[in-house]
Amino acid sequence: MKLLLLEDDPFLQELLYEHLSQDFDVCFCYDGLMAYDEIIKNNFDILLLDVSVPSLSGFELLQALRDREISTPTMFITSLNSAVDLKRGFDIGCNEYLKKPFEFIELDARLQNLIKHHKLADKTYRLDDFRIDIAMQNVTNGAASYKLSHKESKIIEYFLKNRTKVITADELASNVWNYEETPNNTTIRTYIKNLRAIFGKDKIQSIKGVGYVLL
Repeated sequence: MKLLLLEDDPFLQELLYEHLSQDFDVCFCYDGLMAYDEIIKNNFDILLLDVSVPSLSGFELLQALRDREISTPTMFITSLNSAVDLKRGFDIGCNEYLKKPFEFIELDARLQNLIKHHKLADKTYRLDDFRIDIAMQNVTNGAASYKLSHKESKIIEYFLKNRTKVITADELASNVWNYEETPNNTTIRTYIKNLRAIFGKDKIQSIKGVGYVLL
């Protein structure tokens, strides 16, 4: 399981890296922009982020990731311990918030809680030669790898659960967008076009006047 660690304190970074490497494949970064680049280029199961780091704070980093619909489970580890800071972290989209100083036993417990509640290894599907990891929003086919947006991953998962069934645009909207603003048909067609670019234009067929079907 791959974990990205963002920590600019060399001493704490070394301690954390040594401890976490017992259970995770750890990539460590010391500033926010470096971490952002690594996350965009690679697929991580968990992000462990300090907040007060150079170039891009942990808060700014997670906001940028959530804006790109990257939903990787994230824990802040920070000396910012006010209720206002904690609320900001959760408002941005973190899943855990651990205040410094902390003991490794608490860190481990919170990491296991993330793994348990997000069931990181459970949401994978096969479609012909494609392996689709919904939790990681990633598709692989041999050596090729494709990153899905949050909505793309939700749409393809809905198709996979209803394979060979004709799905209307209204059905997609109500099951993928839920209580969010209802998308128009142009928006849905754009997402379908993006998915066809990955899986092949004939894999998701249009049924004129009705909807779409995954073959």
